[in-house]
Amino acid sequence: MRIDLNADVGESFGAYTIGADDEVLRYITSANVACGFHGGDPSVIRRTVRLALQHGAVVGALTGFDDLLGFGRREMRMGVQELEDLIVYQVGALVGFALAEGVPLHHVKPHGALYNMASRDRAVADAVARAVASVDEELFVYCPSGSCLMEAARAVGLRTAAEVFADRAYLADGSLAPRGQRGAVISDAETVTDRAIRLVCEGTVEAVDGTVIALPGDTVCVHGDTPGAADLARLLRRGLENADVEVLPFE
Repeated sequence: MRIDLNADVGESFGAYTIGADDEVLRYITSANVACGFHGGDPSVIRRTVRLALQHGAVVGALTGFDDLLGFGRREMRMGVQELEDLIVYQVGALVGFALAEGVPLHHVKPHGALYNMASRDRAVADAVARAVASVDEELFVYCPSGSCLMEAARAVGLRTAAEVFADRAYLADGSLAPRGQRGAVISDAETVTDRAIRLVCEGTVEAVDGTVIALPGDTVCVHGDTPGAADLARLLRRGLENADVEVLPFE
């Protein structure tokens, strides 16, 4: 049994440090690098790509709304062409830095509000999928298991990785609990590890109301900006390996 372990990284910018990328990147196998809109800047992008390469993690573009103040977690409405352009622009930035560092871009993952909207809104999902395919049809798309985004990506011939979350709570319908809801973000390392092992080995998770839902996944996400993210990533990887799960990049 194997699983990919991914994290959102490279979200610092200017004088502001967000997350613990230096440590987190030691334990993950896929790095979702912020593209400069919700977080990140050119120098941070280059440094993060280099760190990912150093630690053997594949590099992906973490694309979000142009919402630095809201960290990309506020929904924005725009035309489909404008949305496609927004994503192509960000993926292009990561392609450039990846080429400069001699590493191929592996995948694209929407961030925050864009991720949630693409999960449930087929028009948004189609725009994301078309944008990614227009840049490189060989890129993977990391998306929620069974979501509109997964369907849209596959419809244009893109390969997908079903993503599940070890450090986020789920609602009974399989969607993520809103961040404003108490308990939506899980920071206890033992709980996160237990949830991840169950997700990988059984393909199920307990929702906030106690419902057990099926949630098959190819990659497990641990957020780089979650409090104690470095320890979470370290203990999560150790726990998975102790459960005889190989932690390897998705392919």
